[in-house]
Amino acid sequence: MSFTSDTYTAVAPALVSEFERKFYWNGISADPPHLIYRSDLDSNPFPHPTPGDRWPYLPVKTAYGVFNTPLNPVWSSVAPLINASLKKRGIARSVLKTARFVTEHENGEKTLGPIVIWIALHPGKNTPSDARDASPEMLRILAEHGVEDAVVEWYEGKVERLVGPPLLRVTDSTNPSYYVRRPLTAALGMPIATMEMEREDAQGSLSFFFHESRDSKGELSARVFGVSCKHVLHKDMTVDYEFEGSGASRQYVHVCGDRRYNRFATETRDLIRENVDEAVSLAEEITRLEQKETRSDPEEAEEDKAALEKKKRLLEEVNSNNRKLQAFFTETDAGWHTIGLRIIGSTHWAPKIAVDVDELRYTRDIGTFELDPEKFRPNFKGNVVDLGNKFSSSELKKIFWPNGTNPTGMKFPSNRQLRIRGAVPREFLARPDCFDENGYPVYIVGKDGNTTDFTVGRYAGLEAYLCDESGQESIEAAVYNYSKTSGNFSAKGDSGSLIFTGNGQMLAILHSGMPRGFSSHVTFGTPAFWVIQQLKTKYKYADFAREAF
Repeated sequence: MSFTSDTYTAVAPALVSEFERKFYWNGISADPPHLIYRSDLDSNPFPHPTPGDRWPYLPVKTAYGVFNTPLNPVWSSVAPLINASLKKRGIARSVLKTARFVTEHENGEKTLGPIVIWIALHPGKNTPSDARDASPEMLRILAEHGVEDAVVEWYEGKVERLVGPPLLRVTDSTNPSYYVRRPLTAALGMPIATMEMEREDAQGSLSFFFHESRDSKGELSARVFGVSCKHVLHKDMTVDYEFEGSGASRQYVHVCGDRRYNRFATETRDLIRENVDEAVSLAEEITRLEQKETRSDPEEAEEDKAALEKKKRLLEEVNSNNRKLQAFFTETDAGWHTIGLRIIGSTHWAPKIAVDVDELRYTRDIGTFELDPEKFRPNFKGNVVDLGNKFSSSELKKIFWPNGTNPTGMKFPSNRQLRIRGAVPREFLARPDCFDENGYPVYIVGKDGNTTDFTVGRYAGLEAYLCDESGQESIEAAVYNYSKTSGNFSAKGDSGSLIFTGNGQMLAILHSGMPRGFSSHVTFGTPAFWVIQQLKTKYKYADFAREAF
């Protein structure tokens, strides 16, 4: 945008300047939401550039969760009162959540801001004045519950659901096909699509596995199931689907819809071409070194000799890897190219999406599919997340436990296969996992999904309160992007992904987000402990810990 004097002035009906509106949350995503109003507008002015400054510095913000504050013990009481106040005023809230923002200033200093009651409004339903007039009542409610110095911040945003031979084994990272083969391995985050949803190009991800152990009659059972979202596994989200005893038609589940499979094929071909280019470059370097005159300087001559030997070894390794990669793709494509060959099971149970199952008002957006033993048995490892090669083990340790202290003492496995064991209990959801280098409480989580693969984010701690345009309300776990440069935590097609802790516990099942163009700053999911409770209403003897089919 061009910076003029008008850019820095609030023009009615707006209550903030165009500059502040666009850049107030700079850093929380690639395309952050636009500020409508904030309750500390007068007492805490946003720094505007000097007129004529062509390259102003924009403070960079990162959204953190809210932990160890006076709000934490009273949030479950305060949030309903705030929601009631908003309804009374006719304010169309889509999400009520909380955050604290760490701001990095031009000198590199980082500061932790106050508690923010962060409200998204359904687009076009209310005015900035509505937000301004509602804020004092919210601050009064907070003060009455012992929460001082909080700020209310408003924007517009709409929550959207993020739909999208034997399976391959998870290999060591030294395997030439390690990264590209991941969507076809029997690990969590596997991209899936049902036949009926594939027609609409809607895809999602596998959450986790469980064994039935015993059926509803108490008889021994060898069946194994995968879990994902209802809206990934069944098209009609308003009805219950149950395959057995209902006469319902079988709904087949595929690993990789066509769009995801084509991406796998493209990535593999690109890697093969990159290897060919590297081989050509190495061959040219070898020729150059072989034709180079022997230097009289013994040290330089020895250096050339060592370089020649090393490049020959590298060329041999690149050629060998490429032969293996080409053979892998030829064999894999022959067995998986046709979507009918990618059937890995069929939907078994998918109750209608509901937010009124019990008093907790979490979103029940879950479904199960029975696994085809022939597809899974040979390489099944149970609930394991392949952490990929985006981050080294030391980088992962620094991300999940930035102060270097992990209370459990757990280390990331050297083979990068993180075993998932158990779910975070409700009473621990609002407790920070650790503290960052500045002493700010943080709770870092990860997920591996169909669209964005392995990503990390910051769990919000306190529950978010959502309300759709029809007035249906729910309570969700919220995750913010890790940093300005980390990219989106999730995107469309990631529904069903398991959100997990660095210690390998399930935290939530991802089902929606708040996309803005190609960007998103917040992801929502259903707490995993509650999902497991719901599964056990259908599968009383479910076992979530087995490591073999």
